[in-house]
Amino acid sequence: MLNILVTGSNGQLGSELKELSSNYEYNFFFTTRDDIDITDKENIKSFCEKNSINVIINCAAYTAVDKAEDDIENADKINHKAVKKLAKISKEKNIKLIHISTDYVFDGRNFKPYCEEYQTNPQGVYGKTKLDGETEMININPLNSIIVRTSWVYSFYGNNFVKTMLRLGKEKESLGVIFDQVGSPTYAAHLAYTILEILPKIENSKVEIYNYSNEGVLSWYDFAKEIMKMAKIDCKINPIETYQYPTPAIRPHYSLLNKAKIKKEFDIEVPYWKDGLDDCLKRLGERK
Repeated sequence: MLNILVTGSNGQLGSELKELSSNYEYNFFFTTRDDIDITDKENIKSFCEKNSINVIINCAAYTAVDKAEDDIENADKINHKAVKKLAKISKEKNIKLIHISTDYVFDGRNFKPYCEEYQTNPQGVYGKTKLDGETEMININPLNSIIVRTSWVYSFYGNNFVKTMLRLGKEKESLGVIFDQVGSPTYAAHLAYTILEILPKIENSKVEIYNYSNEGVLSWYDFAKEIMKMAKIDCKINPIETYQYPTPAIRPHYSLLNKAKIKKEFDIEVPYWKDGLDDCLKRLGERK
């Protein structure tokens, strides 16, 4: 029986893992910052020893991209230093570590989907701290461990783009949404399912990186248009450029992830982005 520690279990991915957990014969420990302090090595070690943890799925992250520009210390503590501690304990205790990272490790200036080995060049604090966490994990190299880079995550749970569009679409007659940032959304339920399916197949002597998002390519504008269409909300979506909606942190203009590696090595199919949106809207009671 695998004993699986899931950190950040109140977030979007952690919540979806919790919902799926009853389908698997594993013993899950869903934790938040109140249960375990991942910035404290001894606290993590004690929890892992007490509960005979075999696997850690690290969903905990500082994800407030704009706030991170000023809150560098806390972003670094969670996205970088905590990952280093988790990796060290995983190495010492022979624990399998699955760490979630982001497309923000790239600068977004590419012209074709990013493969795992492409040059990283984060443009903001969030991306930089996430990359620093990746680097620590790779250098420490706990066995049978992986990094999963993902993008544009949304879910039935938490705050996200889909829920924001649904709310604003009902309040306003029209909305301006950015059309010059291109990528693919990730439905957290699909990512959670993939993680649990590939978990027993992860066997590697060095940390491997895998990309995961839903299939397809679109802009935030396209995404918003489809949300309104599926939910039958009468709100006009107007395309705007990034400069018309300035933010403290720079967003990648192109962050499409190449998923060939994870599909080939684990023999999985990745669902199309509209299928994920359809399911999410149904769960939210918004698919009409």
